[in-house]
Amino acid sequence: MLNKQHPERDHNPSLRQGLVAGANRPKVFMMRTMIRYSYMFIDTRAIFAGDLSPTFDLVRSCGYEGVELNLFPGLIEQSDRLQQALDTNGLTVPAVLTGAAYNDGLCLSSADQSVRQGAVEYLIDCLEIAQRFQSILVVGLLQGLRSDEPDPVVANRRIVDGLQRVGASAEKLGVELVIEPINHLQVGFNNSVSEVRKLIAAVGSPAFKPMVDTIHMNIEETSLTEPIHDCGAELRHVHLCESNGAALGSGHIDFAAVLRALNDIAYDGFASVKVYRMVGVEEAATASIEYLRRQA
Repeated sequence: MLNKQHPERDHNPSLRQGLVAGANRPKVFMMRTMIRYSYMFIDTRAIFAGDLSPTFDLVRSCGYEGVELNLFPGLIEQSDRLQQALDTNGLTVPAVLTGAAYNDGLCLSSADQSVRQGAVEYLIDCLEIAQRFQSILVVGLLQGLRSDEPDPVVANRRIVDGLQRVGASAEKLGVELVIEPINHLQVGFNNSVSEVRKLIAAVGSPAFKPMVDTIHMNIEETSLTEPIHDCGAELRHVHLCESNGAALGSGHIDFAAVLRALNDIAYDGFASVKVYRMVGVEEAATASIEYLRRQA
């Protein structure tokens, strides 16, 4: 059919192709907006030491829809306070981190059975707060280091055993967990996304899913996008962290490529911005989300 308003378009194939390509662009943008952004607080104790509302209000005003929190002893007792602050600011807690407990002496790969048992019991206790806030429970650092167990085969056998028990409780409560692939400088085992996927298969519980973290992929992977495509629909959570740990856009991570890969698999979960050095919360939260918007 001829275009009566712009007849030149019917006689210019390249222009027609450009219009078709242009027509598809809004669809790509709409799919990218399926990703919801949250802001991670690594030092949760610090924000709980004061009034939560101003901090959460800042995060919400930037455009984040959630906050990711690092669990610490006593947080469960402050659940009502947390809920009130979330409700006031219209935020959710998409995920909670468990790694701080490693510094308290808990480890899934330890040669000490009582230490391993303590780690399992801790994770099962964490399911309570994850269930209340409909959060994903993130497991990573609790796997331990090679100094905890030099033999990776033995370590993984212990890790699988512990996670199977945690998974059984999680299934009953309807809580999802993810295993975070953490680089070899911080965790002794299952550092790559493919290794984590093999670990999840060995655990055999539907409660466990894989996640990705850009700063760890930058160290362990040869591609920032292939692991995302490999996970596909199984991918359950994302950490967006710059190569230097500062605000997004200040390092060399190709976040545009990461977002395109998430778009490719129609990822519609949360992606948490993780900033742990060089800048304060206000600057980090503001600069990072503005940078992400420019990539869309």
